[in-house]
Amino acid sequence: MTAPRILFYVQHLLGIGHLARASRIAQALIARGARVTLVTGGLPVTGFPPPGLDHIALPALQTAGEGFSGLADAHGDPATPELLDRRRDLLLATLHRAAPDIVITEAFPFGRRQMRFELLPLLEAIAVMRPKPILCCSLRDILQEKTKPGRDAETVDLVLAHYDRVLVHGDPAFARLGDTFPLADRIADRVVHTGLVAPPAPRPAAQGFDVVLSAGGGAVGEGLATAALAAAAELPDLRLCLITGPNLPAGPRQALAAGLNALPQGRLLVETFRPDFAALLAASRLSVSQAGYNTVCDVLQAGCRAILIPFATGGETEQTTRATRLAAKGWADILPESALDGPSLAAAIRQALAAPVPSRQGLDLDGAGRTADILYHLADHRLTEVS
Repeated sequence: MTAPRILFYVQHLLGIGHLARASRIAQALIARGARVTLVTGGLPVTGFPPPGLDHIALPALQTAGEGFSGLADAHGDPATPELLDRRRDLLLATLHRAAPDIVITEAFPFGRRQMRFELLPLLEAIAVMRPKPILCCSLRDILQEKTKPGRDAETVDLVLAHYDRVLVHGDPAFARLGDTFPLADRIADRVVHTGLVAPPAPRPAAQGFDVVLSAGGGAVGEGLATAALAAAAELPDLRLCLITGPNLPAGPRQALAAGLNALPQGRLLVETFRPDFAALLAASRLSVSQAGYNTVCDVLQAGCRAILIPFATGGETEQTTRATRLAAKGWADILPESALDGPSLAAAIRQALAAPVPSRQGLDLDGAGRTADILYHLADHRLTEVS
């Protein structure tokens, strides 16, 4: 079949997980020959998006407060109506220029409600296009619990009115959409579980560590960085590497640099970003990280031991749910965010390293490839209908 044209919208607000997962899927599509236009709306992130695609960067927005309660521009100032209008207009212009066979919205309408100002006009524009693009939602397997009544019903209404498929990037043997979305049965005919979007199985890096501590994007990594410094002082016989992430704020980064001077040279290696992160984990004994989707996928693919410190600030529940499920299967240990300090981290590391390496056989980790297969099938069906 003719290579499909795919428009993929992703908005990252705090971490980089949404962008990383979308990039993995985009890479799988490009490998199949698809023409992908990736529309991003967050702050620039080193290493993303991947090469080989058409990239449209909307004027950047980030979260303006704890709990994703507001939007700020790239400088941290409140987003103005003019900025939001520019983003909406550029998004709609990109839709018409790309003339896609398939449009994918990452998270929306299950999340990213803050972006309704541009995504509802996008859905309305798609609805009147002829031929009409197929519309899909790209969704992680475990959702944030909704605290406001009616939100789930609104999501269902949008899916039924506009969406052809909801691609849930998880293994149903581990987590199904209905586990964290109570109204999943109302859209069951549109839901497809793709498997987890993990990286390819890595070849271990040439050099690993006893412990790799990673703070994801780094925006909320201060607690882990502080605890890692203190734990390193209590673990003189171990080789530790801390990956701060590119978005660790300047204050914590300066404090980390000062703290390193008080440690013996080589006790704790600090890096900002490792493009070979999964390969590094595969060569190491233990991963210490938050419980975000992409980091967990890296850990599962690498096969190392894991300590998870779920992000729970601002009422966040998704990482705690994921970590609890992994711990229940014996696949990871949990250290609560509220208990994170140097002594507790050092003790957890000692305990984890004394345990056997867990076997995590049977999980479907080829979600990127499976998603590409599904989208190609949908595009083929659409072209058949149009002709």
